[in-house]
Amino acid sequence: MKLGLGQHARMEQRLVQSPQMIQAMQILQLSGMELEERIDAELLENPFLEREEGGLGLEDGAPGDADRGEATAAEGETQDLRRETDGNEVGAVELRERDQAREELEGYEREYEDREYDGLGPRADPDAGERKLEAMANAPARGRSLAEALLAELALETLDERTAAQLEFLAWSLDSRGYLEDSAADLAAACPVPDTTPEELEAALSLLRSASHPAIGARDLAQCLTLQLEGHDPITELARRMVAGHLDDLMHNRLPKIAKALGESLDDVAAAFERIRHLDPSPGAEYGEELAPPIVPEVLVEEVDGVWEVRLGRSRGPGLRLSPQTEEVLGAMERGGEDRNWARKRLESARWLIEALEQRQSTILRIARAVFAHQQPFLEKGPRAQRPLRMQEIADETHVHISTVSRAVAGKYAQTPRGIFPLKAFFTSGTTDAAGAEASQVSVQVKLAELVQSEDPENPFSDDQLAEELERRHGIKIARRTVTKYRKALGIQASSQRRSF
Repeated sequence: MKLGLGQHARMEQRLVQSPQMIQAMQILQLSGMELEERIDAELLENPFLEREEGGLGLEDGAPGDADRGEATAAEGETQDLRRETDGNEVGAVELRERDQAREELEGYEREYEDREYDGLGPRADPDAGERKLEAMANAPARGRSLAEALLAELALETLDERTAAQLEFLAWSLDSRGYLEDSAADLAAACPVPDTTPEELEAALSLLRSASHPAIGARDLAQCLTLQLEGHDPITELARRMVAGHLDDLMHNRLPKIAKALGESLDDVAAAFERIRHLDPSPGAEYGEELAPPIVPEVLVEEVDGVWEVRLGRSRGPGLRLSPQTEEVLGAMERGGEDRNWARKRLESARWLIEALEQRQSTILRIARAVFAHQQPFLEKGPRAQRPLRMQEIADETHVHISTVSRAVAGKYAQTPRGIFPLKAFFTSGTTDAAGAEASQVSVQVKLAELVQSEDPENPFSDDQLAEELERRHGIKIARRTVTKYRKALGIQASSQRRSF
């Protein structure tokens, strides 16, 4: 075996991504809210960036047509820094003392941070403070948890200290559905109130139910439903028997089987089942702790003089620009010094971010226009007219990679005359009807839902029959398993569970 060093040549292809490319891809994929958070973080870290009025949206005309009046002397200074990095010195700059330059730079950073904090200052946006107050006023309050809501309802009750502590323990022991899965004995052993007995907790639980929901603290679904069945009429008593002994049959709509087992008429069983259907299986679900994030459409689609126009919405906040103080700060630093190297990196980072934001808006607009050029029937007639569309088609039309299309539509929403939709929703597979026209998955699902709504409740369509009806009425031929898949996606139960008795 021969050991040694040698040189060998080989040919290979590799994709090398620059930091600018990586940053541009990351920013393209961000949703509107994530982008705002990213911008806020950059503003805190980079003193050469500041907000400007006008937003990031390129609302009219092609991207790049907007006024680029930001090519100030700072841009020339950036080019000078690049030449300096390459070793090509040009011109001469009056040098100041190093300490003075550092002091001015630190003072500038302090001034910048103060402006960001209070929204005021000689170069700050005069409306920034007002916008922040408005945003705070319009922000939704944090949702109360189940325990907080229940304890708030008990606030007006006259309670001794021991009972109040036991009630608080019970409230915080509930799961998200409002159930208490542990037994009273186990809860009593875990209660921090000394010498708490199961009977005390049962009494406290009864008080909690009377102040909030009759099924709060149920052990399981059967008890949850039973606690809500009030009265002693024959139908209510039958409903209790059905819940106690035939819960699985109830969930699968096997009413004839229940009627036979209980020796009751099918009509009475159906009446009891109807009463059970209106009960609440999750008494704690209405007290959601999480708030749905607000949706701010980035793409606006509207008809103007008979023509569909696609544009970007106005940004919620101002855009970014290089600070007018950039030239002054750079001029105060000596070439090749530590401060100037630090400033060069910050300035390059600021320019990369501004360019990435402009590229993001340009890419989203081009892709959105291509999407709605295909989906014009949706705009005119609604979801039933939506066409099949693949991302590769849009990638080919806009001359970008399919991964760029995927990033551009991720987390983005479009406001249309038909409502607000995720951009990704306009990319669906489809089929061809008997007339040769293409039908998207969404339009097929709409037609499927219409068939179910029009069916005979006492004799609902099976999945095989739904497939036959789609072909007979709309010329759409799809397999039964595809019907089953679409039905489940729409939250439609099987025919056995949809049947009314």
